[in-house]
Amino acid sequence: MKDETKCLHAGYTPKNTEPRVVPIVQSTTYVYDSTEEVASVFDEPTKSLIYSRFANPTVMAVEQKIAELEGGVGAMCTSSGQAATLLSILNICQAGDSIISLGEIYGGTVNLFAFTFKKMGIECIFVDKTASDEEISAAFKPNTKAVFGETIANPALSVLDIERFARLAHAHNVPLIVDNTFATPIFCKPFDFGADIVIHSTTKYMDGHAVQVGGVIVDSGNFDWTNGNFPELVEPDASYHGISYTKTYGKAAYIIKARMQLMRDFGVYPAAHSAFLLNLGLETLSVRMQQYYKNGMTVANYLKDHEKVESITYPGLETDANYALAQKYLKGCNGVISFEVKGGREGAMRFMDALQLASNEVHVADIRTCVLHPASETHRQLTDEQLVAAGIKSGMVRLSVGLESVEDIVADLAQALEQV
Repeated sequence: MKDETKCLHAGYTPKNTEPRVVPIVQSTTYVYDSTEEVASVFDEPTKSLIYSRFANPTVMAVEQKIAELEGGVGAMCTSSGQAATLLSILNICQAGDSIISLGEIYGGTVNLFAFTFKKMGIECIFVDKTASDEEISAAFKPNTKAVFGETIANPALSVLDIERFARLAHAHNVPLIVDNTFATPIFCKPFDFGADIVIHSTTKYMDGHAVQVGGVIVDSGNFDWTNGNFPELVEPDASYHGISYTKTYGKAAYIIKARMQLMRDFGVYPAAHSAFLLNLGLETLSVRMQQYYKNGMTVANYLKDHEKVESITYPGLETDANYALAQKYLKGCNGVISFEVKGGREGAMRFMDALQLASNEVHVADIRTCVLHPASETHRQLTDEQLVAAGIKSGMVRLSVGLESVEDIVADLAQALEQV
């Protein structure tokens, strides 16, 4: 099936007389006929459903759909994108390990990596994407377990050279984890370029309607976890009757371990109703992404020539520094535009306060146009040095173009820029 068809049909195929739409199975528990059957599921949790902290039929349908869209062997939904990021790392790291991350990533992820992981004994080494292969290779240590980056960075909008960082990661026998939130599998499939694990904040474009928070981890099934760097996937797991994930589950070892160990212990699984709402968004994802791209291009072309705009970043523009990488990795760009308003922080805030159609909200990739000022809002916890590393200037505005009439969006931007 093509992506447009997968969005509608993957993950759930109703049998005779069954519901056409994925049903909401609003139950925490599942009944068994015998104690022996229950015991067998505790020995082998993937055998069948037992408790909705591990798995739920509604959520499973969505997980399968996302896995098929990304081209992975399996997926696990989480209660937020932050939870997906957290578990994607903790599944292969423990105290005493390190990871490498691109500096241009979401501010909440920077905080997780630089501060919270540090308290847990996991070191994060941030690298500049413009650094040479030699400089980046020098950042690897014997205890490095992963490389992390975003397909399209939030809010810097730089495009990750996935093949390059996959090559560097694999040269040191560690996986490349890619946050594909802003591109979605409609516009980029990181596994096709060598990435090993993909995560999403499904709260954004996948959901579309801004009604529920969620995340997902997708396993490509391509990484060799038996290379000696990841004994916890190979050696017997004492907490699950001595199961070896690689021996028992093969290509799905990583995602099964995440469910059997981390979801069991952290319990950050989404509710069935949340997954149902996410699925409604996924069904229109391919159509919506094309319109976001169309509207985004129109708005970007308007802003790039405006006298009140100092600079603009949008990988869809031929003048953009990331245009070549966008052409290589993306089938289209999204509706998110970063631009710098003249007048710095004061000019940006004056512009935002004058908007009438666009909402000033701490969100992005919504069906409605919204804006925020990263330096004083989402990324205010970062130091000046970290803001620069994340590609954020004091006058930067992150504009998320929605699905309203693009003429109305441009008119709103025009009247607000007059106030700068």
